[in-house]
Amino acid sequence: MIVTPIKTGKITIDNTSLFSVLDQHLPSLKEKSVVVVTSKIVSICEGRVQRKVGNEKKDALVIAEAELYLPRRQNQYGFMITINQGTMIASAGIDESNGNGYFVLWPKNPQKSANDIRRYLIKKHQLKHLGVIISDSRITPLRRGVTGVSIAHSGFRLLNDYVGKPDIFGRIMKVEKANIADSLATAAVVAMGEGDEQQPLAVIEDLDFVHFQDHNPTAKELKNNRTTIETDVFSKMLKAVKWQKGKKGVKK
Repeated sequence: MIVTPIKTGKITIDNTSLFSVLDQHLPSLKEKSVVVVTSKIVSICEGRVQRKVGNEKKDALVIAEAELYLPRRQNQYGFMITINQGTMIASAGIDESNGNGYFVLWPKNPQKSANDIRRYLIKKHQLKHLGVIISDSRITPLRRGVTGVSIAHSGFRLLNDYVGKPDIFGRIMKVEKANIADSLATAAVVAMGEGDEQQPLAVIEDLDFVHFQDHNPTAKELKNNRTTIETDVFSKMLKAVKWQKGKKGVKK
């Protein structure tokens, strides 16, 4: 596996076309490679930003974006822990770093964005198989620092399923599934950097372990790739706290 981060220079609210950014900075893409795009530049190009005005406005934005949230007062470091689009993440993914005075929200529909990017790049580079990941970074419980996470993917299977297959000693595996999208996102994010590197794109090649598909993820595939608070292995812990409903968690 080869991960190549790509320097773009500053992406600001003056950049209104993500495809123009991709055209300008991506190299010629090879068959069966994966393009990783940070959620931040997707959001900036889609106009998913709000002028930064104190914690009160950020809290209101978090509540508007989140399905579920825990108020700041319940966190010793003053973070709002949230679930947004099925992912547990601080502040519903809303970020201030490299925002130049703006709060940067997640893309409105990351899956649609990933599908659109894949469709565009396949046509432009005349490919049959290409993967796309929209990445962010998040904290893992009981670990310091952030790692990458995929908030949307397209063009390949998210999971490599080992259930029913033998290990090296012949023991049949019962629950093992490898999350390929999150693993690739982590590799890309560590290469792209978290500071002033200005590398919001990465291309990953030599991916023999990735099962590419010639279509976007189906609704069934996307549903099967997720767990819920009720079905998660940490279900009892997740249900032990008093989640509050964000606006995306309120059924209309």
